[in-house]
Amino acid sequence: MLPEITPQQLKERLDRQEPLQLIDVREPQEWAICNLGGQLIPLGEIPKQAASLDKETPTVLICHHGFRSAQALMFLQQRHGFNNLLNLKGGVHAWAQEVDPTFPVY
Repeated sequence: MLPEITPQQLKERLDRQEPLQLIDVREPQEWAICNLGGQLIPLGEIPKQAASLDKETPTVLICHHGFRSAQALMFLQQRHGFNNLLNLKGGVHAWAQEVDPTFPVY
């Protein structure tokens, strides 16, 4: 089963200022429209950038609807032994619907 976090759960953790590593796997043009902060590493760059990620800090993977981030999560778990990963369920689109209605959508 894919470890997930809902947009509301992520907001609560961010509000509590919990240590989280946010990795957005969308493309730069998508990131420019809207983002939750963190680090932009497009999905195609994940294999090259995996070694630069902190395995100890809980990491939330983010994309538009949650599909690309799920792919990144599975890759990092299976190929690099990450075990502290969460997929943002529904991606930034769900964030806009469930947490922040002023958040840009595309």
